[in-house]
Amino acid sequence: MDYIHKSVLLDESIEGLNIKTNGIYVDATLGGGGHTQEILKRAADGKVIGIDQDDYAIERAKDKLKEFKNFIPVKNNFSNIKEVLEDLNIEKVDGIIFDLGVSSFQLDIPERGFSYNYDMPLDMRMDKNQTTTARHIVNGYEEHELSRILWEYGEEKWAARIAKFIVQEREHEFIETTGQLVSIVKKAIPKQVRQEGSHPAKRTFQAIRIEVNRELEILENTMKDAVDCLNVGGRICVITFHSLEDRIIKNAFNDLNKDCICPPEFPKCMCDHRRKLKIITRKPVLPSEEELVENRRAHSAKLRIGERV
Repeated sequence: MDYIHKSVLLDESIEGLNIKTNGIYVDATLGGGGHTQEILKRAADGKVIGIDQDDYAIERAKDKLKEFKNFIPVKNNFSNIKEVLEDLNIEKVDGIIFDLGVSSFQLDIPERGFSYNYDMPLDMRMDKNQTTTARHIVNGYEEHELSRILWEYGEEKWAARIAKFIVQEREHEFIETTGQLVSIVKKAIPKQVRQEGSHPAKRTFQAIRIEVNRELEILENTMKDAVDCLNVGGRICVITFHSLEDRIIKNAFNDLNKDCICPPEFPKCMCDHRRKLKIITRKPVLPSEEELVENRRAHSAKLRIGERV
């Protein structure tokens, strides 16, 4: 299946990287390759490393970007950015971009099991080599654990009720498909509420996807590692798509912008923490009205930019 990939906040993030012709850059979430392609055009005498844990993303990017000899694709998780650069004998880079969340093609390929718009096997793995799938979580987690992740990762106010309905349903038969899960969520959420706003299963699918791929667990430490990999003056751009991600990035940027992160009750500094990042965007950059019209997936996007000091 072919798909049309539109990189969100493309112009704003590329401008934010402040690209040098001979610079070294990392697209830590290669995905459809849109950001990578634009960086490659501007860093013609440098290098661009594209990291993704999805085999399909790597293969598509290799084909799409084959004209660029300075493109280096790497199959890995962005949480291993330091190890990736060490393996390439690269000490520091001039810019890193993160486009977080699920990629367009992962949503648009029904067999991946990310979308509530198709009835397909529950999967949601970004890395097909990992063993845990959405099916394992939906059928294996205790009710209180299901409720927790739906509330924490989906900010779903009907979390407890949805978890209860999932457990009741799986007592009769295994929940194997996205269609079954959507049906359960619709039963759990009162009809008058379901008629308002977005798809009733959106938050549930978000929460389970985050749990499957451990998306939030690794973010804070990854931001610290990424900033450590930057040359002085190098830029980091992070695009988020929901409040949980954005809060983590905002807090990580704020901590990296401080000389001390000790609790306020400490009489003197004990952390030996030193400022590493200047925050370029005090408020996140949002998509333009034009982009919102052209790309429905841009609606919740926010871009934050920092510079290594």
